[in-house]
Amino acid sequence: MKILVTGGAGFIGSHIVDALLREGHAVAVLDDLSSGSRDNLPAGVPLHVADIVDPDAVGRVFAAEKPDAVCHQAAQMSVSRSVREPLFDARVNCIGLINVLDAAVAGGCKRVVFASSGGVLYGDVTTPAPESTPANPVSPYGITKWVGERYLSFYAAEHGLTAVALRYSNVYGPRQNPHGEAGVVAIFCKKLLAGEPATINGDGRYVRDYVYGPDVARANVLALLATDRCQPGTLTSLNIGTGIGTDVVELEALIRPAVAAAATTRGRTVATPAPLHGPARPGDLRSNLVDAALAKTVLGWQPTVPLADGIALTAEWFADR
Repeated sequence: MKILVTGGAGFIGSHIVDALLREGHAVAVLDDLSSGSRDNLPAGVPLHVADIVDPDAVGRVFAAEKPDAVCHQAAQMSVSRSVREPLFDARVNCIGLINVLDAAVAGGCKRVVFASSGGVLYGDVTTPAPESTPANPVSPYGITKWVGERYLSFYAAEHGLTAVALRYSNVYGPRQNPHGEAGVVAIFCKKLLAGEPATINGDGRYVRDYVYGPDVARANVLALLATDRCQPGTLTSLNIGTGIGTDVVELEALIRPAVAAAATTRGRTVATPAPLHGPARPGDLRSNLVDAALAKTVLGWQPTVPLADGIALTAEWFADR
């Protein structure tokens, strides 16, 4: 199968590219490189540097590659930026998605997998939320992800697309960008490896469901290939997470020794100071967990990497750089 991965030079997208190549598929990437990197891609993978907000550029990529399916990962992914700049968030996450869907329809592409977000759609929940939980987004980012699913459902029904929305919980792992506002694991690893304290927002008692990036990539591959329960003309929405909650204070306490161990095994000694506390971030939920039982039923997917192991692997990746 020929698959176009938007945002494929980014954190999650590049893991999807790797997983698809291992399965023997042909892959091309569309990415504006605003947060992704060419270095994340294997040699030989075509990279089209383009912005999904530009419909002509998106159309040219689809016309050149003629993909059978598109895996749409390109997005504005910061909750706090969406609060500050809701118009920018809507342009990327809504208009960008529509441009991709229009190009897919025009090019005869029949399957779309969309990176949605269980981490914001359900609002504050203290027990793992199934897909039947009413949507209750409280940030512009959550709103645009919900609107994106509605557009995806329309395009599926109108044009006979097979559409799958994967509602990620909080994804972390190697290649995550530590320079923005999303990706607390990456940010803390980078800080601690530099001998600086991590800064925890507010009291740090924000509970999240952390899922390892390569596990998420595997879910995307399964969704791109699923046929039995994902049919033309329909949208299937699935949570992708662990259902296990960890707050930021607990998370930092896991990351600090993992960073120290990763540095030590590479012949380095780094100070890992205790964290600082800064102001709370606007738009942050207190608690969010997802129930991924349906993904196991529909895709045969479940997470395989426990949080402590994933943090160790992530710390090692950052220590190597």
